[in-house]
Amino acid sequence: MNLQSGILKREKKQWVLAIIDFTQLVKLRLTLTVVFSALMAYWIALPIDCSLTYKLFSIFFGGFLITGAANALNQALEKGFDGKMSRTANRPLPSGRMDESTAILIAGVMSVFGLIILANLSLWSALLGAISLLLYAFVYTPLKRVSSIAVFVGAIPGALPVLIGTVSAQGELTTLGLSLFAIQFFWQFPHFWAISWLGHQDYIKAGFKITPSLGDVPTRTTGFQAFIYSLFLIPVCFLSWYFNITESASLYLFLLFSIVYIILSFRLYSSNNKKSALTLLFFSFFYIPIVLGVFLMDKLN
Repeated sequence: MNLQSGILKREKKQWVLAIIDFTQLVKLRLTLTVVFSALMAYWIALPIDCSLTYKLFSIFFGGFLITGAANALNQALEKGFDGKMSRTANRPLPSGRMDESTAILIAGVMSVFGLIILANLSLWSALLGAISLLLYAFVYTPLKRVSSIAVFVGAIPGALPVLIGTVSAQGELTTLGLSLFAIQFFWQFPHFWAISWLGHQDYIKAGFKITPSLGDVPTRTTGFQAFIYSLFLIPVCFLSWYFNITESASLYLFLLFSIVYIILSFRLYSSNNKKSALTLLFFSFFYIPIVLGVFLMDKLN
């Protein structure tokens, strides 16, 4: 009886560990954040006289599967490089808890089902989902070892979820969808440069060339890049207002949070220290939910 109980406990533990490895493989928190932005964009784009429908569930599961598949492929392709960085060395693949074939199989299954679900929403949704997956896994991932231009390329699939959300609601590309895409696109640069500043030595040690500062320590070049790209959020604010996507009150809120983001990006450039990088990174986590909330408030009012 004790032997059988011990076997059951071991099997239960193995299942728990397998689930934990799966969440790490698909980068669960990142994936859920991406899906959240797609759901918010769908809600914002949905006509006011329409109720939330089953499409919400399709966006959630389709988006989760596609994003998770892209992250799994990313880790399969970067197994050797992840093993060189302390931040990623304990992931399932570099630690040896999972082999590449298993990760690729999981990614393949998730990709197929994710695209089927998105195609059920619209052909635009499936097309954008496929572009996002291919760009992230097979262009952005290898480009990280070549040049920091990889960040620009990676920002495209990073911003496509909000576009998928809007086309799922509206059936076509619209100024609303393109505005949300532009916001999420330019938001990513200060966000990522803050991450790259904090993990600079790890990236250099692993052979990644995604940080503008290629020396042993991060330079002001990283902060300068963050500052320059953050400035693009200002014209996006006014264009959103010009095309009647936001009202005046929402424009002021949008501008306020964008200006704060710009100031924090400039501080990373001027101070070039850990505190400024952490502050920028911390605020960046709240920027997108707040801005999407402003757009939603406009719709509900």
